Amino acid sequence: MKALVQRVIKASVSVNGEVDGEIGPGLVVLVGVARGDTERDAFYLADKVVNLRIFADETSKFNLSVADITGGILIISQFTLLADTRRGRRPSFEEAAPPEQAAALLDVFIGRVRDSGLKVETGRFQQHMLVEIHNDGPVTIALSSKDKFS
Repeated sequence: MKALVQRVIKASVSVNGEVDGEIGPGLVVLVGVARGDTERDAFYLADKVVNLRIFADETSKFNLSVADITGGILIISQFTLLADTRRGRRPSFEEAAPPEQAAALLDVFIGRVRDSGLKVETGRFQQHMLVEIHNDGPVTIALSSKDKFS
């Protein structure tokens, strides 16, 4: 399971011209589910996202998490994070989990993040979404559940 985490001052997601979710200061998390991922991957990544210290404290050091600032989290499914571009010019998505498995594990991930008590908004799985991101910094961090288990 992979996630691309962006610190934001605000963000929103729209489907068919209607806003589905929006947050103020917090994180946008683009999540890709890979073949072979399990609930263990979802739990690990969710806990990592909620506790990742990428917000500045009073000394301007990255010592605060989204939980510490009581920020919001906007979660967007993003199978393209699993793109393999080693050959040719068209990405392969063979590494991405089938939609049924991806949806189930994404739900586990979202549930675990919601357990933090923070405001959590989401996009719609397998829908064309417009995501408006006001990246703060910019700060963008790539995470993988495989980093913990390898």
